[in-house]
Amino acid sequence: MKELIEKIEKKLDEYIPISYPEEIFESMRYSLLAGGKRLRPVMCLEACRVFGGDIEKAMPTACAFEMLHTQSLIHDDLPCMDNDDYRRGKLTNHKKFSESTAVLAGDALISFGTQLIIEKSELPAETILKVLKEYSIAAGAYGIIAGQIVDIEMESKPYDEKTLEFIHTHKTADLFKAVLKAGAIIANANDEQIKSMEEFGQKLGFAFQICDDILDEISTFEEMGKTLGKDKNAGKLTYAALFGLEKSKCKVNCLLNEAYDILKKQNINSDILNTIINSIKEKVNK
Repeated sequence: MKELIEKIEKKLDEYIPISYPEEIFESMRYSLLAGGKRLRPVMCLEACRVFGGDIEKAMPTACAFEMLHTQSLIHDDLPCMDNDDYRRGKLTNHKKFSESTAVLAGDALISFGTQLIIEKSELPAETILKVLKEYSIAAGAYGIIAGQIVDIEMESKPYDEKTLEFIHTHKTADLFKAVLKAGAIIANANDEQIKSMEEFGQKLGFAFQICDDILDEISTFEEMGKTLGKDKNAGKLTYAALFGLEKSKCKVNCLLNEAYDILKKQNINSDILNTIINSIKEKVNK
């Protein structure tokens, strides 16, 4: 996993060099190269590998999805959205540059991702179209934007588990599903295998977001690299707030066990995917 992350970091740096106008590229690179777990590109490459694909051919797609994820963080931190000053222990993009630059940097990263998939992928045109479809759906009004708008609309309003599941699914799990499906598509996996990656991504992504809700209440700035307790202060209803910490932890463990069962049923042997499952378990059960 460390080796994959190092390859991803190198490619991200390579794909977006500083050019004119410098400020937009500096802003894009500032957030894109700020570190992070790189879970989404790692999962894309690993989904490709486990189905017999060449991870080098999946690298542009993996990096494109990391650009999309970075865009979602830049915009999520804006004053008109979740209004945060720190991300990954550093000033957020709009604090480092300006709100207008941060908005444009996010927009540029979305389009740069599609450009990367088209120009750098050594894949058949039909495969590129399928990957672009997953990317576009995840990026749009049926994906992370759907989750974000409902999350904003429901601030300080009562809502139920169904609404919360919708928000968590679209804000977080949709991107997990998309990267895993894209990796499987690049490897020419069959329909059943691609479907299994979608189901795995839903379970893992939902568990990941509930874990994040839990850590927002029990962790520290040093561990998380961002302001904690903001969701509660903003009147956002998280899984932990709705059900309490213990039930939330049980939900995470249940989802992760179901995710592991999907891998087992498909005979997928992946130390990396198992490591991701176990790392989430360790965080909520410590």
